[in-house]
Amino acid sequence: MLYVDIPTKSELSKLVSARGEALISIFLKTTPETQHIDAARTRLKQLTNEAVAQLEGVGVAKRTIWPIEEQLHDLIDDDEFWRTQANSLAIFITPDSLLTYRLPNHLTETVQVADRFHLKPLLRVVSMPQHAFILALAENEVRVIELLGDQPAQEIRVPDLPKDAASVAGTANVNSRNYSGRLGGDKGQKHHLRQYCRKIDAALRGLLAGRSEPLILAATDPLLSIYRSINSYAHIAETALEMSPVRITPHDLGTDARKIIDQLNADAVAEFARLYAERENEGRATTQLTRAARAATFGAVDSLLIDIDSVIPGLVDEDTGEISFDTEDSAESYGVVDEIAGRVLANGGQVLAVRRGDIPQEADLAAILRFAI
Repeated sequence: MLYVDIPTKSELSKLVSARGEALISIFLKTTPETQHIDAARTRLKQLTNEAVAQLEGVGVAKRTIWPIEEQLHDLIDDDEFWRTQANSLAIFITPDSLLTYRLPNHLTETVQVADRFHLKPLLRVVSMPQHAFILALAENEVRVIELLGDQPAQEIRVPDLPKDAASVAGTANVNSRNYSGRLGGDKGQKHHLRQYCRKIDAALRGLLAGRSEPLILAATDPLLSIYRSINSYAHIAETALEMSPVRITPHDLGTDARKIIDQLNADAVAEFARLYAERENEGRATTQLTRAARAATFGAVDSLLIDIDSVIPGLVDEDTGEISFDTEDSAESYGVVDEIAGRVLANGGQVLAVRRGDIPQEADLAAILRFAI
């Protein structure tokens, strides 16, 4: 089983805005198989030593390094923490705090030390989801199934989720008439099904609060359209599994739902490419790092595609957006593309982290601008 923490939008914003003398970002390969997790713990110890060496190399004071080192060693020694992992682990450390996110994606291992966090690998998880929920909805049963990366889909328990429509209606079945006879037949059925769907929607609020993963419906009409009409979750998928989910296993539902997720991600990249080609002719699109950095600094970037794996060390001027490139990673610089992405997010833009082959001209990034710079 995967244990996953996907950062919310507000959590991501806090990470983007964090600044300090010594901020460390570590992305580590892990495994949900507890018997094999010791390799990850050993590797984290090595990455901790690497981070400390970088800090010492630029003269950071020992009193700043020691609490960072102590927090990481405490994490390495926490047996309970390592029993519940996923495919990757993101760790963000300052002298005063340590945050971890267990991620379903298989991310490239890295350690970055700077005055801000390195967030680009995390953006892949947030912007191109492989994590979703399936609401398997029928008149006589309802299930919630979690889909995590390439792991088998699993049914999860949701507090206060109703058993079926009849139990919500308090009748033998949803076609039963009330005492006055006003509600019965088709009209009464729809009334009771709306009650049922509202009860489900209310139960899901605790699970989905602050999340942005897709919620995929597996249902047939009239329940499918009724649930859509009362749903309060902003990220319900437009495409549904239009089938009766009764007696269909979580694994089979997950297999079909993955096709929807893959299509959602492909559609997002395709729409970016279409709009990029249109805006390029208007002077409002670029793959040039220097131009994108300047545009991001002045809030001109509407959407940005970035290569998840490349790291280009340097600095971006806070006021002008001018880039000073560096020859190698160090605690005195940070990832330029990462910083551009952070400024786009801070100014309300959208960032999609993809593989290089999905970016126009296979560049390090591609930006669509709100206005020409």
